[in-house]
Amino acid sequence: MDKTPKGNVNRDGIRLYTPEDYSGMHSAGALAAEILDRIAPLVVPGVSTGELDAAIEGMVEEAGATSATIGYKGYQHASCISINHVVCHGIPGVKRLKDGDILNIDVTVIVDGWFGDTSRMYVAGTLSRKAERLIQVTHDALFKGIEAVKPGNTFGDIGHAIQTYVEANRMSVVRDFCGHGLGRVFHAPPNVLHYGRAGTGPRLEEGMFFTIEPMVNLGRPETKVLADDWTAVTRDKSLSAQFEHSVGVTADGVEIFTLSPTDKFHPTY
Repeated sequence: MDKTPKGNVNRDGIRLYTPEDYSGMHSAGALAAEILDRIAPLVVPGVSTGELDAAIEGMVEEAGATSATIGYKGYQHASCISINHVVCHGIPGVKRLKDGDILNIDVTVIVDGWFGDTSRMYVAGTLSRKAERLIQVTHDALFKGIEAVKPGNTFGDIGHAIQTYVEANRMSVVRDFCGHGLGRVFHAPPNVLHYGRAGTGPRLEEGMFFTIEPMVNLGRPETKVLADDWTAVTRDKSLSAQFEHSVGVTADGVEIFTLSPTDKFHPTY
């Protein structure tokens, strides 16, 4: 039996944080979630993704925090904004939202050395029925994955819960991107796959911090990365959606660090 002390790295290379570390993650996660709440009224037809990003950067600075993405591997923005068939890592710029666009906004902040990472879907104007269904299935798939988080379960249980739910709704889970460990670093082991077989992969232990962030496509799961080396799109141009929470494994379950303070995580609730 693994007797790794809390605060050390376990045999799978995954850091186990201490009970005191949860408060730091809650502070960072709360700020990231608050920023995504505050940006919601600005997501309207006609606004540019660059304008949304500038507002987000201002909110990070106003809070006295740091953007984790500005300067990360050369990236120069406080958010990723992914519209319609963009799966993830969409770069903010001059593109203006049109009526009916759906978009994911992903924000990561650093507060007192802790990383808060979350994303959610937004709608500009009128939501189509097929987009509404995609958003709902993706949202619910995230929470199916979160429900599988407790000590003794495996990372394969998380992926299996997400995959089976999505595929039962005749959609597909993106395989090319995954969740990740975080804490006092942006990305760390483990890779959190959003598909897989139950009972496989490392076992979940108290003190693990990581993101769950399923990307779900209306069409096939394949993606491609554009020439900018960031923007990932669906190969078949089908709509894609994503929701992300940062979580910690507790003694008997899970804590979500990035809950919306005003319950705006779902765009139509």
